[in-house]
Amino acid sequence: VQLQASGGGLVQAGGSLGLSCAASGFTFSSYSMAWFRQVPGKEREFVAAITYSGRTTYYTDSVKGRFTIARDNARNTVYLQMNSLKPEDTAVYYCAKGRSGGWDPDRIDYWGQGTLVTVSS
Repeated sequence: VQLQASGGGLVQAGGSLGLSCAASGFTFSSYSMAWFRQVPGKEREFVAAITYSGRTTYYTDSVKGRFTIARDNARNTVYLQMNSLKPEDTAVYYCAKGRSGGWDPDRIDYWGQGTLVTVSS
Protein backbone atom coordinates (compact mmCIF):
# COMPACT_ATOMS: atom_id res chain seq x y z
CA VAL A 1 0.00 0.00 0.00
CA GLN A 2 1.21 3.46 -0.89
CA LEU A 3 -0.40 6.79 -0.11
CA GLN A 4 1.28 9.76 -1.76
CA ALA A 5 0.05 13.13 -0.52
CA SER A 6 0.76 16.33 -2.41
CA GLY A 7 -0.40 19.90 -2.74
CA GLY A 8 0.88 21.47 0.45
CA GLY A 9 2.50 24.84 0.49
CA LEU A 10 2.41 28.37 1.83
CA VAL A 11 -0.78 30.39 1.63
CA GLN A 12 -2.04 33.57 3.21
CA ALA A 13 -4.87 33.52 5.72
CA GLY A 14 -8.20 33.51 3.93
CA GLY A 15 -6.74 31.71 0.96
CA SER A 16 -7.34 28.25 -0.45
CA LEU A 17 -5.29 25.16 -1.04
CA GLY A 18 -6.10 21.72 -2.42
CA LEU A 19 -4.45 18.51 -1.28
CA SER A 20 -4.40 15.23 -3.16
CA CYS A 21 -3.54 11.73 -2.04
CA ALA A 22 -2.82 9.15 -4.72
CA ALA A 23 -3.34 5.60 -3.53
CA SER A 24 -2.01 2.32 -4.85
CA GLY A 25 -1.56 -1.27 -3.79
CA PHE A 26 -5.14 -1.95 -2.74
CA THR A 27 -8.70 -1.77 -4.06
CA PHE A 28 -9.20 1.93 -3.41
CA SER A 29 -12.93 1.94 -4.08
CA SER A 30 -13.54 -0.51 -1.23
CA TYR A 31 -12.10 1.51 1.64
CA SER A 32 -12.78 4.67 3.54
CA MET A 33 -10.14 7.37 3.44
CA ALA A 34 -9.31 10.25 5.72
CA TRP A 35 -7.14 13.29 6.31
CA PHE A 36 -5.41 14.01 9.60
CA ARG A 37 -3.04 16.78 10.57
CA GLN A 38 -0.30 17.26 13.10
CA VAL A 39 1.48 20.24 14.54
CA PRO A 40 4.97 19.55 15.95
CA GLY A 41 4.70 18.74 19.62
CA LYS A 42 1.00 17.95 19.43
CA GLU A 43 -1.00 14.82 18.77
CA ARG A 44 -2.20 14.02 15.31
CA GLU A 45 -5.80 15.12 14.91
CA PHE A 46 -8.63 14.02 12.67
CA VAL A 47 -9.66 16.46 9.94
CA ALA A 48 -12.05 14.72 7.55
CA ALA A 49 -13.08 11.30 6.30
CA ILE A 50 -15.06 9.82 3.45
CA THR A 51 -16.66 6.41 3.05
CA TYR A 52 -15.75 4.04 0.23
CA SER A 53 -18.52 5.27 -2.05
CA GLY A 54 -18.05 8.93 -1.28
CA ARG A 55 -21.66 9.25 -0.15
CA THR A 56 -20.86 10.06 3.48
CA THR A 57 -18.31 12.51 4.79
CA TYR A 58 -17.18 13.49 8.27
CA TYR A 59 -15.41 16.62 9.51
CA THR A 60 -13.95 17.90 12.71
CA ASP A 61 -15.88 20.91 13.92
CA SER A 62 -13.08 23.40 13.32
CA VAL A 63 -13.06 22.81 9.55
CA LYS A 64 -16.78 22.34 8.85
CA GLY A 65 -17.93 24.71 6.16
CA ARG A 66 -14.35 25.46 5.09
CA PHE A 67 -12.88 22.10 4.05
CA THR A 68 -14.31 19.55 1.65
CA ILE A 69 -13.16 15.96 1.29
CA ALA A 70 -13.86 14.13 -1.95
CA ARG A 71 -12.66 11.08 -3.80
CA ASP A 72 -12.34 9.87 -7.36
CA ASN A 73 -12.42 6.08 -7.33
CA ALA A 74 -11.52 5.93 -11.01
CA ARG A 75 -8.29 7.82 -10.27
CA ASN A 76 -7.60 6.17 -6.87
CA THR A 77 -7.30 9.62 -5.35
CA VAL A 78 -8.74 11.39 -2.34
CA TYR A 79 -8.79 15.17 -2.13
CA LEU A 80 -9.05 17.82 0.54
CA GLN A 81 -10.10 21.26 -0.61
CA MET A 82 -9.30 23.83 2.04
CA ASN A 83 -10.87 27.28 1.85
CA SER A 84 -10.83 30.27 4.20
CA LEU A 85 -7.62 29.01 5.68
CA LYS A 86 -6.52 30.22 9.09
CA PRO A 87 -3.07 30.28 10.69
CA GLU A 88 -4.25 27.56 13.08
CA ASP A 89 -4.67 25.25 10.09
CA THR A 90 -0.90 25.17 9.74
CA ALA A 91 0.22 21.56 10.10
CA VAL A 92 1.52 18.54 8.31
CA TYR A 93 -1.44 16.88 6.64
CA TYR A 94 -1.58 13.10 6.30
CA CYS A 95 -3.92 10.92 4.32
CA ALA A 96 -4.94 7.62 5.82
CA LYS A 97 -6.64 4.43 4.73
CA GLY A 98 -9.44 2.88 6.73
CA ARG A 99 -9.71 -0.84 7.35
CA SER A 100 -13.21 -0.99 5.87
CA GLY A 101 -15.60 0.83 3.61
CA GLY A 102 -17.31 2.63 6.45
CA TRP A 103 -15.45 5.19 8.52
CA ASP A 104 -14.12 4.22 11.93
CA PRO A 105 -11.39 6.48 13.36
CA ASP A 106 -10.05 3.57 15.42
CA ARG A 107 -9.55 1.38 12.37
CA ILE A 108 -6.81 2.92 10.25
CA ASP A 109 -4.13 0.71 8.80
CA TYR A 110 -1.97 2.87 6.54
CA TRP A 111 -0.68 6.42 6.56
CA GLY A 112 0.78 8.60 3.84
CA GLN A 113 3.99 10.55 4.25
CA GLY A 114 2.44 13.95 4.93
CA THR A 115 2.47 17.29 3.20
CA LEU A 116 3.13 20.60 4.95
CA VAL A 117 0.53 23.36 4.88
CA THR A 118 1.60 26.74 6.21
CA VAL A 119 -0.93 29.55 6.58
CA SER A 120 0.55 32.97 7.17
CA SER A 121 -1.32 35.71 8.99
